Parts: sequence; structure tokens; C-alpha cells
Amino acid sequence: MIIALIIIAVLVVLAAFCIRSYNNFVKLRNRIEESLAQLDVTLKKRFDLIPNLVETVKGYAAHEKETLEGVINARNSGLNASTLEDKDLQSKNLTSALSHLFAVAENYPELKANENFMSLQNSLMKIEDEILMCRKYYNAVVKHFNTATETFPSNIIASIFHFTRQTYLSVEESEKQNIKVQF
Repeated sequence: MIIALIIIAVLVVLAAFCIRSYNNFVKLRNRIEESLAQLDVTLKKRFDLIPNLVETVKGYAAHEKETLEGVINARNSGLNASTLEDKDLQSKNLTSALSHLFAVAENYPELKANENFMSLQNSLMKIEDEILMCRKYYNAVVKHFNTATETFPSNIIASIFHFTRQTYLSVEESEKQNIKVQF
């Protein structure tokens, strides 16, 4: 009788652990999906702002057609991206194109003084900060999820229910270089 109670107690503890681990993986997976959705919303805000910014610059820098087209093409590619990796790549391409656009804007003092341009630029900077925070949150949740999938004993539950390691959002090597500022 005592052995049966011990076996039942062990089975109850084991079942409780399995249920708790499974539910933890589901919560983490949902947080990953939530963070990706938030990143998508923030990227959409960024993509919606770009045409207004380009139109403002067009009025002052009409002959900078190549730079403006580069920004629009990068924006459109970002809107059409479907996978996480593609969205991340297109976001980086857009950041690069915007850097060129702001470099062009530096050559036009009347544009830099334009209230609409400054407002749009400030809005874009705010959105860029939001994107950074979304990426940080996503990577933090992925770290927690990946740790749970790789550590014992929760890795057993992860393998049984096919919870697999998720990928981090990362920075390209070219973006890690210091920006050279000259006066």
C-alpha cells in the first residue's frame, strides 16, 4: 500500500512537472509571436511614414532622384517581406537607404530648417527607437525560450512536443562599424 502511494505521488509530481513545462513553452511561444506582431506594427508605422518624408525631401532635392528611389524601393521591399529573416534584412536595407537620404538632406539648409521635415525626421527617430525596443524584447523572450528548450529536464518536454530553438534578430557586421564623423 505504501509503495502504491509513493508511486502515485511520484506520478503526480511528474505529471505536474510535465504540465507546468508544457504550459511554460506555450506562454513563451505566445510571447515570441506577440513580440513579432509588435515589431510588424512598428515597422508598418515606419513604412507609412517614409512616403511623407520622401515627398518633403523631393520638393527641395528634386535632382536626388536615385537616393529617393532607393528609399522607396527599400520601403516597398520591406512591405512585401514575409519571413522574419527577410523582414529583418529589408529593415536593415531601409535603414541604410534612410541614412543616405539624411546625408542628402544635410546638403540643403532650407530643407533642414523645414518644419515638416524636422517633424517627420523626429517621428522616424522615435519609431527607430521603438523598433530597437521591439527587437530587444523579442531577443529576450527567444533567449528565455531557447534556454528552456536546451536545459534539463525541460528539454525532454520540448523534444516530446517539438518545441524547437528560435532564431535571434541580429545586426549585420557592416552596421557594427563606427560611423566616421568629419568636420
